[in-house]
Amino acid sequence: MPRTPSPASLVVFSDLDGSLLDHHTYSFDAARPALERLRAAGVPLVLCTSKTRAEITPLRDALHNTHPFISENGGAVFIPSGYFPFQLTGAERRDGLDVIAVGDPYPDLVAALARASRSSGVGVRGFADMTAAEVAAATGLPLDDAVRARQREFDEPFEILEPERMADLLAAIEREGKRWTAGGRFHHIMGASDKAAAVRLLATLYRRQIGAVTTVGLGDAPNDASFLAEVDLPVAIASPLVDELLIRVPHARVTRRNGPAGWNEVILAILDGQ
Repeated sequence: MPRTPSPASLVVFSDLDGSLLDHHTYSFDAARPALERLRAAGVPLVLCTSKTRAEITPLRDALHNTHPFISENGGAVFIPSGYFPFQLTGAERRDGLDVIAVGDPYPDLVAALARASRSSGVGVRGFADMTAAEVAAATGLPLDDAVRARQREFDEPFEILEPERMADLLAAIEREGKRWTAGGRFHHIMGASDKAAAVRLLATLYRRQIGAVTTVGLGDAPNDASFLAEVDLPVAIASPLVDELLIRVPHARVTRRNGPAGWNEVILAILDGQ
């Protein structure tokens, strides 16, 4: 692998569950050394996740992260107001953030998923059908976090109740004019948005501000493939789904360890030019 440019020109885009966060405990403790190095070097860390804005907000506080973030598989880009020294086209101000919505409204997605389920005859269970307690049981999240996970704006996670007929349902979703992706626990239905489009948008803004930048991307599941294909240095975090991810991004660097330990390992190596 060629030596990485200086940290001053790096921008890191990272998935959360199974990448920066442990798949089971949701802890980022194993990544603390690399997080400190990034912070000391002034390298932007952009969280790029299927999580909602309500879930990301307390996590950013815990990480002391003040950079933009991408929610719900690219449904929207959230930028702290005044972060970039220029006007942001298409942004709407909400709660001190400039929001660039890329995805379809959540109610449209819930309705489209229901229609796809009916037309295909394949049962589904989305977050809209589940209580917070059921989401907590399905994900291992604490109840308060499950409440935040249901505050969706641009993406609906769902379980396929007849996995052997998955192809029929996914084809029906596409006939609805919607897109789908597979995450670590759930499938997701979305509109025209994806993580790649959101990463591309932010990378353009960073290049406008800084000049030449080198983008790093880290993810562990197939729903990360689109944005990993967009970045200069893609990293596949070891996971049960990493082989499927590598089929789509064969040039990605693969970590030896999974979750935040692997995340820590590779970020430190990149910062050291390895």
